[in-house]
Amino acid sequence: MDDDQIPVLDLRQLKVVSALGRGARGVVFLVQDELSNGEFFALKTILRGSVARKVKKTDDDGGECKQILLEQEVLRLSEHPLLPKLRGVLSTESIVGYAIDYCPGRDLNCLRKRQTERMFSDDIIRFYAAELVIALEYLHGLGIVYRDLKPENVMIQENGHLMLVDFDLSTKLSPKPPSVPRSPNPTTSPESEPLLKNKKRFSFFSSCFRPAIPAEDSVHPAESVDNSEQTCARHSFSKSNSFVGTEEYVAPEMLHGNGHDFSIDWWCLGIVLHEMLYGKTPFKGINRKETFYQILSKTVEVVGEPTPLRDLIRKLLVKDPKQRISTAEIKGHEFFRGVDWEGLLHISRPPFVPGPSDVDGMDVNKIDIEAFVQGVFKVDDDVQEKEHDTAFLLF
Repeated sequence: MDDDQIPVLDLRQLKVVSALGRGARGVVFLVQDELSNGEFFALKTILRGSVARKVKKTDDDGGECKQILLEQEVLRLSEHPLLPKLRGVLSTESIVGYAIDYCPGRDLNCLRKRQTERMFSDDIIRFYAAELVIALEYLHGLGIVYRDLKPENVMIQENGHLMLVDFDLSTKLSPKPPSVPRSPNPTTSPESEPLLKNKKRFSFFSSCFRPAIPAEDSVHPAESVDNSEQTCARHSFSKSNSFVGTEEYVAPEMLHGNGHDFSIDWWCLGIVLHEMLYGKTPFKGINRKETFYQILSKTVEVVGEPTPLRDLIRKLLVKDPKQRISTAEIKGHEFFRGVDWEGLLHISRPPFVPGPSDVDGMDVNKIDIEAFVQGVFKVDDDVQEKEHDTAFLLF
């Protein structure tokens, strides 16, 4: 979408239905736009002053700004049915925000909890897993590592297909030219079409935001690899050294701090599949320290009789990313035998179809978006200040 085609939203034209939740950097509201035929959107809002403060506290290169711009860029340029599209932008003196399509089916975690046994059948898992593979493969083709795959970030669209949302923790790496030719695949963006184009961008953020987003500054060349085609195809990328993620889904290489690449998303997929099959994540401990210890040391327990799904989970949850199953191997795995990868997105009856949005006729809550966001981030700042003071006393 060209910059001049992005609608500019006016806070006065938006009716707030409810607060949907919050991510690492923003609060999401369900809103109705009175000037667009009453359409419903999910509006993500960020406190402008909070971003500026975080930039000053963390680094001098505007890392927080780059993250927000990266998320904006993914939304603006994405042309994939499993990823959100940028429907409008919002800017006031105190907040900035953007709107994407509202998904009436809620998230994958909510759907799982509605199941009788709180778990999915293998056939349902196969459908959702295949769509996640397609979405991640597309992002990887753009040079984007998602890094926060979890059921809460996987939404169910009105047509029953998935939508991967929330790119707060994503980063952009600089992939080297692959040593093996890519097979034609409509779900993968060509390497020759970069995500970030060198042109003047529409920016609705404050003047502290920079006009360009390079590949993440903390990347370094990938380690030496052997000459096998499979190894080159899997590891011919840069790596990131930053530490992000949700603790139960964090990959071992993230904890080791020696750099990570696209394969980190396949570890997260393994965690999600385990949760869909058993109703829980495999490495959760009584606290963060124990969870991280188990991620590093515990062998995943995939109980039950051997099945293709359990075999795939084991291969995704290999602690050494060099030995972890690759994209091509995932798509060729026995669990996905018979999947029509090109036709999957055209299936008219997915496992669960929420139908038309049921928000019509709901009472509109009198929520002051600006005051609400300011309140949320003030609490965050107070907590961070207390944590900082406690850490100072410990050292």
